Amino acid sequence: MPKDSLFTNRIAVLATMHQKEKVIAPILETELGIKIIVPQDLNTDDFGTFTREINRPGNQIASARLKAKKALELTSETLALASEGSFAPHPSIPFISSNREIVMLVDEKHNLEIIGEEFSLETNHNHIVVESVAQAFQFANKIGFPAHGLVVMFSESPQCSQQVIKGIITAEKLVEAVNFVLENSPTGKAHLETDMRAMYNPTRMNNIAKATQDLVRKIKSLCPKCSTPGFEIRQRIPGLPCAICYMPTSLTLTVIYQCQKCGFSQEKPFPHDSKYADPAQCMYCNP
Repeated sequence: MPKDSLFTNRIAVLATMHQKEKVIAPILETELGIKIIVPQDLNTDDFGTFTREINRPGNQIASARLKAKKALELTSETLALASEGSFAPHPSIPFISSNREIVMLVDEKHNLEIIGEEFSLETNHNHIVVESVAQAFQFANKIGFPAHGLVVMFSESPQCSQQVIKGIITAEKLVEAVNFVLENSPTGKAHLETDMRAMYNPTRMNNIAKATQDLVRKIKSLCPKCSTPGFEIRQRIPGLPCAICYMPTSLTLTVIYQCQKCGFSQEKPFPHDSKYADPAQCMYCNP
């Protein structure tokens, strides 16, 4: 970014208590010239937990926005960042888990909101019900333990669990937690799942870094008319023609960029640098 950019030498407060600053701060401080701080009295679990004791107050973007706004309230700054992750079956391959990470920048001074995003199949998101410590360790080895943490609970539903034991990253703690649940569970079983909090999940942390890099790309995309950062794709128009029959497919033919400040828009055809779609994606050639 140029030295006179909107963000140079400003303080940005990052709404996290899960050490996300480790990957977000180095990228944004280098690329944007901002100084990132983390508020000490912000409990982001109030906006939802992966272990489901507290539900999200809205969708992924709305939750990130609430985190950022809360961080601004606590610090009286005008620039905030918030990250939010979600895990779900892949929309096209339901038996594979996917991870969508967003990193949001909220600038109250210039009335801007810019979102970086990463959608990835790189995730260890998983769970299992076990009846022994041996089964627990088989699962642990599968998900990358101890570099990746585990959660042990009585039931998949936290409302039915007497205790949720999080942040397990040693063999001793895993044995202790599983034995405790097995000995006190009415079913004689324990529910294990991957700890998806960033500081216990380096795979997820890597996806957060990629979302941060996407945020930088979008910030550096300036409106051709007013030079406001965040000139990004707002609409995708399908219809890329098949390379064999030339019939339109569901793949993107044109994207429309739009400035959130002045409203200027610009069309760009063939965003993936190809004028034709693979016939395998054609409903006529490959029904």
